[in-house]
Amino acid sequence: MKTKLKPLAGKTLLILALLAGAMFYLRPGALSADELKRQIKLPPGFKIEYFARSLPGARSMARGDQGTVFVGTRSTNKLFAVKDTNGDHFADKVFVISDKLEGPNGVAFKDGSLYVAQTNRILRFDDIENRLSNPPQPVVVNDSYPTDSHHGWKYIGFGPDGYLYVPVGAPCNICKKDDERYASITRMKPDGSEVEVFAHGIRNSVGFDWHPDTKELWFTDNGRDWLGDDLPPCELNRAPKAGMNFGFPYCHGKGIKDPEFGDLHSCTEFTPPEQELGPHVAPLGMRFYTGEMFPKEYHGQIFIAEHGSWNRSERIGYRITKVTLQNGAAAAYEVFASGWLEENQKVRGRPVDLLILPDGSMLVSDDYAGALYRISYSAPQ
Repeated sequence: MKTKLKPLAGKTLLILALLAGAMFYLRPGALSADELKRQIKLPPGFKIEYFARSLPGARSMARGDQGTVFVGTRSTNKLFAVKDTNGDHFADKVFVISDKLEGPNGVAFKDGSLYVAQTNRILRFDDIENRLSNPPQPVVVNDSYPTDSHHGWKYIGFGPDGYLYVPVGAPCNICKKDDERYASITRMKPDGSEVEVFAHGIRNSVGFDWHPDTKELWFTDNGRDWLGDDLPPCELNRAPKAGMNFGFPYCHGKGIKDPEFGDLHSCTEFTPPEQELGPHVAPLGMRFYTGEMFPKEYHGQIFIAEHGSWNRSERIGYRITKVTLQNGAAAAYEVFASGWLEENQKVRGRPVDLLILPDGSMLVSDDYAGALYRISYSAPQ
């Protein structure tokens, strides 16, 4: 005898759909709001809270003129826009600008338009803040970049010179390519013309910023794999002018010869990093602190989002670090925020990008938890 199944009621279907959505958007292991405040370690006076949740794969961030925070992703193919409309420091409106873009990791904002980087092209969404609920079709700015998926995701940003800076990662762990665009940072005019290589010898930069006073470009670079747990260091670099070479694939850190390519050139031919970072910490977004909220000793210093190692016997990274500058040079490298990696090596989050808001607080994206955090400061009583 066959049993006839009753169709599910509309309310039951809605509940199941919401539960399925929760499982997708809130990744198992991500911190609850209470755990976030309790577990993340910060210096005295600093506080961390959620600014937005349910943003699967949240990575690069850019802020529009009207306060919209745009969020790119790498693996979920979604492009988000979030807004805090009532000023309570939590985004109460979330828009999906597109869910059909392949790897829209990089985002930048200029003159009312949102620029978005995919693997081989740059798109532009015009007048986007006035059309969040009805986004326009994107305009192709440039589609001439390599199509390699290995290190193909891009971080982008507009420099003080008005050019859009676009990195091109090496399509490998370690290799040498004839195409000079590989392992570089390029730049172009906002209309996509006059593409040129600004800096060479960069394995894979997924974060950069310009010094607020000197206007020099500083950028993170991810070191190569398979030289052991402790080699090579990842890097923080400075490029005060065009045409500099930072050593990849011949040299790593401040003079470590590559076992495969190191005999082809001397490390003295290249510009060493300003600061060697932890080995395999995967430094991504970096920002100079340009706000007024944090104490004075933080003003003008560099914050780095360390995404965390994936091929090390003991995990490292999963934190935010600070590089202190003295007389324009890196003088100290220390942990600012930690706790996304527990002592038992359980991962609870992976910081990706940083954004300084007009009130001086700092946003942090986390593609593991699908969230944005807000770090603020008030003097301890």
